[in-house]
Amino acid sequence: MGLEKEKSEARVIMDEDEFNRSIDPFLAAKEKAFSSAPDRDPHLLNEHVKVGFDDVIGEPRSTHSFDKVWIGSHATFELVKYVFYRLLTTLLAIPMSFVAGILFAILSFIHIWVVMPAVQSCLMALPSVQIIWRSMTDMFIAPLFHSMGRCLSAVTVATTEN
Repeated sequence: MGLEKEKSEARVIMDEDEFNRSIDPFLAAKEKAFSSAPDRDPHLLNEHVKVGFDDVIGEPRSTHSFDKVWIGSHATFELVKYVFYRLLTTLLAIPMSFVAGILFAILSFIHIWVVMPAVQSCLMALPSVQIIWRSMTDMFIAPLFHSMGRCLSAVTVATTEN
């Protein structure tokens, strides 16, 4: 009942003269005339968006609709996805590109002119802060913990079984 039962045949009818002629020059000329479309996602950022009809709709073996309904729903799905994507990109691609450009310009500006100078200032100030922090711990915290260690060093713990 599924698509796998439908068969189609494709036949090529040629004269014997056409069959014997070499088609290599024709193919070479055709390749030069039509170049392939450029890859618009070379870094594969949107691999997860490649959704087809089979990824969304699936009928288990126990329940199958009529073949014509299945084919019609498949065609409708692909057509509506294609048309609405084209319509939405026609209406919203340029405004969304404008907004994304502004957003990334703001983020770049903040990173370059605010975050990195603050980080570099902190890194420049850290050696002097480190010296001050070390002297404070040597003066106050180290003697306190040293005294506590000496007091508690006499404590012994023994476990007994009851």
